[in-house]
Amino acid sequence: MLSMFNVLLSVVCIALGVIVYRKRGERYPPGPRGLPLLGNLFQVPIRKNWVDFHRWQKEYGPFFYLNLAGQPVLVLNTRKVAVDLLERRAANYSSRPRFIVSGEYLNGRCSMILVDDGDLYLATDASFKRICTEPQDLNPISTLQSDEAALLAYDLIRSPEQWSSHILRSVISSIMSLVYDLPPLTSLDDPTIVFLLEAIARLDEAIYPGNFAVEFIPILDWLPPWMAKWKRDAIRDHKVWTAKFEKMFDTVKSSFLTGETEQSSFCATLLKPEARHGLNDFESAWLAASLFMAGYETSSSSLMWFMYHMILFPEVQAKAQEQLDQVVGRSRVPSFTDAKHLPYIWAIIKEMLRWRPPAPIAVPHATSADDYYEGYFIPKGTLCIPNVWSINRDPEVFGSDVEDFRPERHLDANGNLKDALDEGHFAFGFGHRSCVGRHVANNTLFIDIATVLWSAKILPVKDANGKPIVPSVDQEVTDGILLHPPECQFNIVSRFDEVEMILQQAREDVMKSTRYSRD
Repeated sequence: MLSMFNVLLSVVCIALGVIVYRKRGERYPPGPRGLPLLGNLFQVPIRKNWVDFHRWQKEYGPFFYLNLAGQPVLVLNTRKVAVDLLERRAANYSSRPRFIVSGEYLNGRCSMILVDDGDLYLATDASFKRICTEPQDLNPISTLQSDEAALLAYDLIRSPEQWSSHILRSVISSIMSLVYDLPPLTSLDDPTIVFLLEAIARLDEAIYPGNFAVEFIPILDWLPPWMAKWKRDAIRDHKVWTAKFEKMFDTVKSSFLTGETEQSSFCATLLKPEARHGLNDFESAWLAASLFMAGYETSSSSLMWFMYHMILFPEVQAKAQEQLDQVVGRSRVPSFTDAKHLPYIWAIIKEMLRWRPPAPIAVPHATSADDYYEGYFIPKGTLCIPNVWSINRDPEVFGSDVEDFRPERHLDANGNLKDALDEGHFAFGFGHRSCVGRHVANNTLFIDIATVLWSAKILPVKDANGKPIVPSVDQEVTDGILLHPPECQFNIVSRFDEVEMILQQAREDVMKSTRYSRD
């Protein structure tokens, strides 16, 4: 009986949604023709929808319109459209749509990524900028990034068959040090890490399109918890997560207030009155946890793509190592002081994030009011989806060879970066919603990639006949949200005799340092 009620209720809501959102006489943007009431709901694939959006761009133009069971959606496929709307009209295009399960129930409306464009977002954004945009030479973040890069290179050479675990350990360790001032992580079996990774997997499930009907039929949110398992589970998980996040934050707070140790973590910065911007402990604890969640998957995916790129394009690896030998030499590991002298490393990073962005579809924006663009009507509440995949392949920006992986596109005739301030891609988003931590992410990628390429050759494994095994890029893997490289293995060997000794010494120095010493 209840199932029949839900079905009838869904039909009524969909019909009302279509009637409400579609204003007569208005000229809407072009888009694929859909079904009555349901619109394009069953035309948009859940997996790799950026590919279909890219294809539809050729038919419908740089932006097109979808109707998902009454929900208006505008897909943005070029830089011009994205900049025009999300940056030049940011006041109207910086809201977030409702993320009922993930944003409201699981995150308690405290996720910096999913929260709407209100006072809490402004406060968390300001606090986040406090630590993530300080000058590099004054910021202790660079020290822990350099330390983790040396540990990563050491681990990769010692046990290349565990390369993916080493990357995950390094990324998690860096972020946990940054956020909570913790020592280097030694194992992925750490109970806190297991807990956090399970929370991330749960959030991925909640954000994944189509997993919860309430996201398409919001009236189902009226159901009491005893009638809606998804709501009971989400309320339960939010309580458990909040208790854990507050405990982790309180640990830093206790040390900070007693002055036991001098701390430079994100949590410690949040405890300073000038950095809190009115956030209470609950909001601060959730902001810290959100930083970990936001950085973990994208950073680890980017580094895994880097490993794959190096066997797919060995000439790029060789060129980068030639520049490293010229600038750094072979008696020490790279440092951030080398950054301005290694433009090819930066060009690799820019091209990596352009060619295979970790998240090919950005988190949707939402319009706060009705608008018109190029003669077309865009109603209030429209979901605006930046198709990063297409935007990163805009021939007017990147040239006609956009499908090629070519770091040189970011360099001038003298081998220098054309514009050091230009990201060279749009993986970090647009306008007020662009990634505040992009400078931290870029620096992590730089020092990790420079250190790994300085120390090691990344080679494909060979089959029984001695032929290199390099999986096709078409075998890339997606969970619906992020894009991962094909599954593969590598041979990782030292580039010269002194490498292991230098990395061993660097590792010992890290583990003996005051910052990382354990009680």
